[in-house]
Order: sequence, then structure tokens, then C-alpha cells
Amino acid sequence: MPISESKLDQLTLEAIELLSALVRIPALSKEEDHRATFLLNYLKNQGLDPKQSLNNIMLDQDPLTSKPKLLLNSHIDTVKPVPSWNLNPHDPIKQNGNLYGIGTNDAGASVVSLLMTYKYLMDSNQSYHLIYAATAEEEISGQNGIAHIINELHDIKLAIVGEPTGMQMAIAEKGLMVIDALASGISGHAARHEGKNAIYVALADIERIINYLFDKESDLLGSTKATVTMIHAGSQHNVIPDQCNYVIDVRSNEFYSNEEIYNLLQGEVESVLTPRSFRLNSSRIKTNHPIVIKGTKIGLTSYGSPTLSDQTLMPFPSIKIGPGASSRSHTADEYIKMDEIRHGIKTYIELLDGLSI
Repeated sequence: MPISESKLDQLTLEAIELLSALVRIPALSKEEDHRATFLLNYLKNQGLDPKQSLNNIMLDQDPLTSKPKLLLNSHIDTVKPVPSWNLNPHDPIKQNGNLYGIGTNDAGASVVSLLMTYKYLMDSNQSYHLIYAATAEEEISGQNGIAHIINELHDIKLAIVGEPTGMQMAIAEKGLMVIDALASGISGHAARHEGKNAIYVALADIERIINYLFDKESDLLGSTKATVTMIHAGSQHNVIPDQCNYVIDVRSNEFYSNEEIYNLLQGEVESVLTPRSFRLNSSRIKTNHPIVIKGTKIGLTSYGSPTLSDQTLMPFPSIKIGPGASSRSHTADEYIKMDEIRHGIKTYIELLDGLSI
């Protein structure tokens, strides 16, 4: 049964008020404890039985169920406010249909909209069992967020990851790998043209990286890209530098693992490459998965997302979908349109009600 307009209005008002309360509580990555405690107590006052694991809050009303489990997940942490904010980032202001405040768009609107969806559907007769998780450290892909509770979330068959996508389905997502590179040379006096200039070694390697072609192209995510984004060398003007450090930012499609990309690049360059991590690989769900089919049926479009989320840490199928616009994330005077929250709740319910996974 479609949700009634009056019930939708009630859930929307509750979601907006909860989001306003969350905005007032700073929650930088690794510093979410006060916001997590507030959310835990809020859910208890709602008559629910939340569990806390570090700064992650979970709802699972029947952990022993035999039904397939569907996870609703978004994150409570935010980035640091940029200096160009004109408003107080922790003062939730309602103006012209918008709710301003840091984290409203990324991803507070998803946090509260998914919670309202959980409350609406949790007692309905569905073929799956719902679990809700509001998690920490998403903005830094930290070890103490979704990665920490994965082992507590047994037998998840599907996850809905709340991020600002305009309530369209991101069914693929690019991976990320950061590589520290060290080009080595031999020091000498610049006036005597002695030594081996590590900057020149790095430049030759960077040229190879620029021209390297990852030939497996994705219909959703395009090609894999490796971009040099930082470089440092030299101690003074008359000394040939014997070391040059640079950083490579790699954005991968689903056809390459990060470890494979590392091996390919190391085979091309003289520099020594050291990946910071292999863990943030690309993800993709099959286009014939029931959630994608259901989403298409109710008029949603699907696309490949260039931005990273907690999807990359999930070993089970997932889609990324939520109210708001990715272009507003991490910007000054961040906001969510209050109508987007209403539309988000309605769309989540339409997508999940009656779904068979």
C-alpha cells in the first residue's frame, strides 16, 4: 500500500526536526561520540532498542530472524567546515524551503530519511528483515565505521547506502588508491652538472603515468585514471636533489583491483611506489538485481558514481541512493531542500515495500 500523505507529512516533519538536532552537534570524523550518544538516546525514547558499537548506532529488532537481511546505512560524521561559510555551520536555519547546516546534504538527510523508512517498514510483512546502521568515519574511510561493524552484520544480502544522489540509483562506484612515489637520484653540485637529478627521474616517470592507458573501459564508470597530485624535492638551489617524492591519486573502475593497478604502474616507472591501502576498490551491482529492476520500474534511473562511499567496504551487493545533490557536499553554506527529504522518504518506501531479494 502506498504511504498516505498525512503519514508522509508526519515522517518528514520528524526527520527535519531530528536532522536539525544532529546539525547542532559537531561530528567530525573520529569525533562523533556526542552525536552518536544523542542518536542512541533519541532512538531509545522512540521505544526502539538501539545498539552502540564505538560511534556506530544500529537497529535490529530481530537478530535471530531467518529472513534475508537488508541493511539501511548512512553516516553521521562530517568534514571540517571550510573557511568561506557565511552562516554558522552548526546552527540549523530553515529558509526558503531549505535547511542549512553542515552535513545536512552529506549525508544527514539520508540518515534521517532512512531511519523514517525503517520505522515505517519494520513492522510490515516484508520478505526480508530490515537493519538500520548510522555509522562513523565515512568521510575518511576509517577503520572504526562501517568496517568495524561488518563482522557484526551477519548474512547481509543487500545494502542501501544513503548518500546525496538526487534519489537516483548509483549502481557502480569508482574505487580509490593513493600511492606515495619515491624517485631516487645521486646528489651533486648543480654548477658542475654532477649527480643524477631525482626530479628528472620523477618527471620521466610522471610522463609515463600520464600516457599509460588502462584499456578496460566501463560503460558506467569510464576508464581508470591515475593522476599525480603532489610533488616535493630539493633542499637548496645549488644541490642536485637525490630524492623526489610525489603522490598518485588513482580512481579505478570495476575491471581493475587496486593491487592490479599498483603492479601495472610499478612495472612502468623507475620510482618506488608504495600504496597507502588496497582496500578501497570499485564496486558494482548487477543490472538484473531485484533492487535495480524495482527501482527502474518505479521510474528511477541508474548511473555510475565517481565519488567514494562506504559501499567500497561492503562485501555484499549495494546501491547508493539518497536525497540531496552531490555537488553540494563539502561546500560552504551546505543545505538540503526540505522537499528532498519528503521525496527521499517516499521513494525509499516505494523502492523497498514489497521488494523480494
